[in-house]
Amino acid sequence: MKTYLCVYLGSALLALMTTPIAIWTARRINAVDVPGVRAVHTRPIPRIGGVAVFVSSMLMIGSVLLLDNVIGQAFRTVQWELTALLSGATCIFLVGLADDLRSLPARVKFAAEVVATILLCGAGIQITSLHLTDEIVVRFGVLSCPLTLLWVVGVTNAVNLSDGLDGLAAGVSAVACAVIAFFAIYSENALMAVFMLALLGSLTGFLFFNFNPARTFLGDCGSLFLGFTIASSSVMCLTKSSALVGLALPVLALGIPIFDTFLAMLRRFLERRSLFSPDRSHFHHRLIDLGFKQRHAVITIYVVTLVATGFGLFMMIRQDIGALIVFACTLVLLLLLFRVVGAVQFKEVLTGLQRKHLATQRRNRERRAFEGAQLLFRRARSSVEWWQAVCEAAAQLEFAWVSLRVVNEDGGDQISVWRRARTPAESSRIATLRLPVIDKEGRQTMEFELAILVNGSLESTGHRASLFSRLIEEERCLVAQGPTASLRVAQSAPIEISEWQFHPKGGRLDAQSTGGATTSRRN
Repeated sequence: MKTYLCVYLGSALLALMTTPIAIWTARRINAVDVPGVRAVHTRPIPRIGGVAVFVSSMLMIGSVLLLDNVIGQAFRTVQWELTALLSGATCIFLVGLADDLRSLPARVKFAAEVVATILLCGAGIQITSLHLTDEIVVRFGVLSCPLTLLWVVGVTNAVNLSDGLDGLAAGVSAVACAVIAFFAIYSENALMAVFMLALLGSLTGFLFFNFNPARTFLGDCGSLFLGFTIASSSVMCLTKSSALVGLALPVLALGIPIFDTFLAMLRRFLERRSLFSPDRSHFHHRLIDLGFKQRHAVITIYVVTLVATGFGLFMMIRQDIGALIVFACTLVLLLLLFRVVGAVQFKEVLTGLQRKHLATQRRNRERRAFEGAQLLFRRARSSVEWWQAVCEAAAQLEFAWVSLRVVNEDGGDQISVWRRARTPAESSRIATLRLPVIDKEGRQTMEFELAILVNGSLESTGHRASLFSRLIEEERCLVAQGPTASLRVAQSAPIEISEWQFHPKGGRLDAQSTGGATTSRRN
């Protein structure tokens, strides 16, 4: 127990000493976070405070592991696993530091997280099984590595996304470290206990500078390092004790960041935005919008985290189905809390899923229409066949009408028109679009005018216009000229015109009026 206390106090003291150095260095190299649209701070704050957390915890862990005692002997029995964990954590820290200094793309950081987690799996740190009760054991088999990847990468990003208020990510991570350390001591895993206590001590010292009003931020180097280390350590504890509580405790301690990240991904998916795009709808943002001050919002999240963790500790007493029920009920309560603060609206989620499904169906239908029209264009061997392909594409892409004006070298022009036989009664609006184009030889100047049925979706209207433009460019080798085409929406009555047919004259676009498509020539 003395070793545990020395590790905690030693790392806390190191953090108190190294954090001011990190703040001074950040100001010297201009590694500061400037207030932006999503920020809640009002002045530039140094953002590489995670360096102090990393250095203080790693120095303490390294010094303890070199001792010739029970801890040192335990290290030598799992040196490959622990080396993989420390190497992966260091890699993630360096990637986060590079992002703080040079702003890396989100995909680069994600790739680094995946590679570091694969390194863990290669060293045998995997979620292989879970004892739900004394009788029920779930073995994951070939799913062990993917499940570990999902857990580690998910928690890493959850902690990173929670770093939005002063002291929030550091405080919640400190609670997670404390409960994992407690479970490690309970399950006689001295090595992981030392690891988590060192991290807990460094966070305790760092919070003196990070709690509101903050003098420094964790930065990506700190938040990514914390998330990866906590997730990896929980898996390593689980390899020795497969009890559900070993995974449930960190899940509940990090419940708000985990749910927040999942709901943020769901929100971006439903809005068809990049999963890596930022927003201002996180749990802590919602508390601020409800009128909470920064300090009060953070303390509220601390209290919720401690209560959820308290329910999790109850699971260490009960090893039966009751523990599983407690775990499930606590997760439901956390989700309801998100509903109360407005971070998730179940009705909006269902509506968004339905809208996403309908948009996907519409896109697939438009893609099939485009691909069918492509085949017609590629089979066209004359101007008449090409015009027929244009008309078929217009019909499949739900246009009201299409007109093509061709100006010849002699100054004469030709106008060809296709009109839909029947326009749906519910489609009272059309969008008109002009496309000025020339053919590949430059002998004729052409201009399309499109009338596109809106059908309740301006997005679909623009997409269908884009597909038609792509057909003209790709299959006729036409190059757009003139000013950028403009899109306008206007009221229009339905057009009732029947069929169309063509009569070629000397290879020119020419036809007799039959009601559906007409071509006329002017000199």
